[in-house]
Amino acid sequence: MSQSKHWLKKAIILAMTFILTIGMTLGMLLPLNANASSATDNSLNEVKKKGVLVMGTSPDYPPYEFQKSHHGQSKDYGADIQLGKQIAKKLHVKLKIKNMSFNSLLTALNTHKVDMIIAALSYTPQRAKNVNFSKSYADAYINFVVNKQDAKKYHSYKNLANQSIGAQLGTTQYTMAKKQIKNVHLKGMDSTNDLVIGLKSGRFKAVPMEKPAADAYIKNTTGLAEVPSHFKGQTGQNATRCIAFHKGANSLTNAANKVIEQDNHNHTYTNKFVAAAGKKMGTAKNNKSQFSLWNYKDYFIKGLELTIVISVASVIMGLILGVIFALMRLSHNWFLHTIAVIYIEFIRGTPELVQIMFVYFGLGEIVKLPALTSGIIAIGVNSGAYVAEIIRSGINSVDKGQMEAALSLGLSKAKGMKNIVLPQAFKNIWPALGNEFVTLLKDSSLVSTIGVAELMYEMKIVQADTYEGVLPIFIIMIIYFIMTSIILAIMHYYEKKFNHKGTAKA
Repeated sequence: MSQSKHWLKKAIILAMTFILTIGMTLGMLLPLNANASSATDNSLNEVKKKGVLVMGTSPDYPPYEFQKSHHGQSKDYGADIQLGKQIAKKLHVKLKIKNMSFNSLLTALNTHKVDMIIAALSYTPQRAKNVNFSKSYADAYINFVVNKQDAKKYHSYKNLANQSIGAQLGTTQYTMAKKQIKNVHLKGMDSTNDLVIGLKSGRFKAVPMEKPAADAYIKNTTGLAEVPSHFKGQTGQNATRCIAFHKGANSLTNAANKVIEQDNHNHTYTNKFVAAAGKKMGTAKNNKSQFSLWNYKDYFIKGLELTIVISVASVIMGLILGVIFALMRLSHNWFLHTIAVIYIEFIRGTPELVQIMFVYFGLGEIVKLPALTSGIIAIGVNSGAYVAEIIRSGINSVDKGQMEAALSLGLSKAKGMKNIVLPQAFKNIWPALGNEFVTLLKDSSLVSTIGVAELMYEMKIVQADTYEGVLPIFIIMIIYFIMTSIILAIMHYYEKKFNHKGTAKA
């Protein structure tokens, strides 16, 4: 009893030390980076030195930012994209666009994944505490998109009291709906396309959008209408669109302000950029031709290829980590055992999406990792914890006499484990490993949140370009089903082969 208490005390101390070390390290690094930026402002010189201005955006909000097919490749278009290109041109650098969910953009900016955000982003005093805002380059007016049969029922936000409303997370539309609509049942989503699908399926009574975006969806989607919101605070700072920069990046902000001032004087953004984006979007008739989705086959193929790359790399990483940490957890060395327990329980006790964002944004403060690499690492590390427990159960299922027999024949413990125990363990856990591989394949869709162009990401591009909501979802469901069926068939084939060998030897 005393030994178990002693071990438990050591485990708790080690776990607390581990958690506090990570927390203090990250907590110290983030403020240091922020202070360094404000103390010495080299933001403009740094951009010019690297020759690239990195812009973060969320391309699901036409006519501001959206994607269309161009010779089989997805390209970014929209009024905000044009503004970004114009600023880069004035600075004599190239523009690099990083796409991700709108709700991740400010995190990407604060962790220096992007140099600026142009994504129909509104100025708010709360946001201004953490970022530099440029001067306003456009005003915004928010309307509601509703189903056509409800257009006469709702005339302002007051008529939507006690109703279900959908709004994009992290937007001023979401904040206004939450604060001003009485007893609202508010549902936040990352994608505007998903909100429109929810609206058409009857899950929401209305979706607040800026007027140009609402116009675009109504023009290209049947059965929808637009009504005024009459939200309070639709003039002044609450309704202005600004570019966000790192806190303290004054020189880069000032350079952008010079471009914005000239554009505002010439009305370039409204008269030229927004108008050009509207023409580029096309019409519902053009986008929804009978064979339109077949024209997007390259998108699905590209997404499938990247999904397979992520899955294969993560499976290999998960298996390696699984074996290592399973053996560590079975070890009689209390230090190795405790490390394994902390790793397995911590990973299994936190959401995988949070882990992906932590690796990309959090560790990105220390090590600059591309989005694809971050996604593979996060999914592989997550899988490793589950595989470790599967392998541990498999090792425990092998009779202890097997190892004793190996040792009596002169084999070392390591060779006995490698040549005798592990092969039998893998045979026993083969079906469970198959289920884990299938789960990992499906979980690869989570990396779309950080801008990795796998199947889910490409599906959203097709949705935005064709204004088809459900059909692209159905297509990738079929693709995932085919892939998982192939994995299960392979696993089942080798399971039968293992059983046949075992029966023949018996």
